[in-house]
Amino acid sequence: MVALTSFIDVASDSHFPLQNLPFGVFKPDAQTAPRIGVAIGDLVLDLQVIAEHGLLTGPELRDHKIVFAQSSLNAFLALGQSAWREARTTVMQLLCADEATLRDNKKLRAQALHRQDQVSMLLPVTVRGYTDFYSSKEHATNLGKMFRGSDNALMPNWLHMPIGYDGRASSIVVSGTDFARPCGQIMPPNADNPIFSASKRLDAELEVGFIVGSNSKLGEPISTQAAPQHIFGVVLLNDWSARDIQKWEYQPLGPFLGKNFCTSISPWVVTLDALEPFRVSGPKQQPQPLPYLQCEQAWNFNLQLQMLLKTATMTQPDTVATTNFRQVYWNFCQQVAHHTINGCNLRTGDIFASGTVSGDQPGSYGSFIELCWGGKQPLTLSNGETRTFLEDGDSVTITGWCQGDNYRIGFGEVTGTVLPALSK
Repeated sequence: MVALTSFIDVASDSHFPLQNLPFGVFKPDAQTAPRIGVAIGDLVLDLQVIAEHGLLTGPELRDHKIVFAQSSLNAFLALGQSAWREARTTVMQLLCADEATLRDNKKLRAQALHRQDQVSMLLPVTVRGYTDFYSSKEHATNLGKMFRGSDNALMPNWLHMPIGYDGRASSIVVSGTDFARPCGQIMPPNADNPIFSASKRLDAELEVGFIVGSNSKLGEPISTQAAPQHIFGVVLLNDWSARDIQKWEYQPLGPFLGKNFCTSISPWVVTLDALEPFRVSGPKQQPQPLPYLQCEQAWNFNLQLQMLLKTATMTQPDTVATTNFRQVYWNFCQQVAHHTINGCNLRTGDIFASGTVSGDQPGSYGSFIELCWGGKQPLTLSNGETRTFLEDGDSVTITGWCQGDNYRIGFGEVTGTVLPALSK
């Protein structure tokens, strides 16, 4: 990455240097309509203001400035990859230290730049569809050992295709949205009949989500080579899970009420272009996938991930898991290819989730069911409290970044707090 410097002061450990420029949706204040912005350091650049001042005038954007005065990124994303790149390149130039247009215009800077801690971040996209995959071999193996034993940890199809299920798009929320503990049917140990109860085994899942930008046509599969053209960017994602509800209901069709009550995502969408310097090869796939799933290019990312837990009595959170996205077995290109091989179409705003990202050591497990090994090994926190699964008042935060040379491409964070159940 070429050394870049902004006229805006950006700390070396900031998640949002000039090399990043993630897109999001925000409200400057309670009275002002939502609009699209870009994060730079501790600030947000208001693209509606920039567009109104005629500074987004490239061939892909000159007739579409209205897309930046929207309550979601969808209209902007629908313009396609050339428009995404034009917008990012133009903003990068405007924010460079040697570019006077914005730097020397005090009035325009006052209108266009807002402090991040003084704005409200909104859900970045109108989510059309949501698919959650199961792409970490370590995570799948750990759960398989708990449920079926070491000899049958991975199901026979797992090494041949990305396993996934279609989730509930309507319950995807932006970071900072708290939620009530879910209720449902639970089968107690050694019981003959289920009971209705609030979940007692509530979990978090450290995941990465990919935002679809460009539509595809119904009936037309997308190859692994073409998949990146349809993905705008990446968010952090927490797919909260009620393990006891899930255990009773998942056979024969898979997750339903145990998963669909809440999924949290980070507000800033980091573009694939920003992540380009951090692309790495994933694990060697053996056996070799079928031809439609073979991916010649490296499409994993050297993305450091952390999950933190803060209980109601703690002043600072504890880091409970540290892992890296580079070891995920099935990459997003393979997920897109598999998802569309039967003719299923993509729509702007769709989200593909990686599934829980886990490493091969206990401290790298991306869910509490792994960290406490099914409730058998409680975690002891710094204040002496213990946890197997989440309790009311617990807050979980996921954060992540790619570390460059004196800069990092960060995602900010996704946080949520568990509230008491609304019914028992």
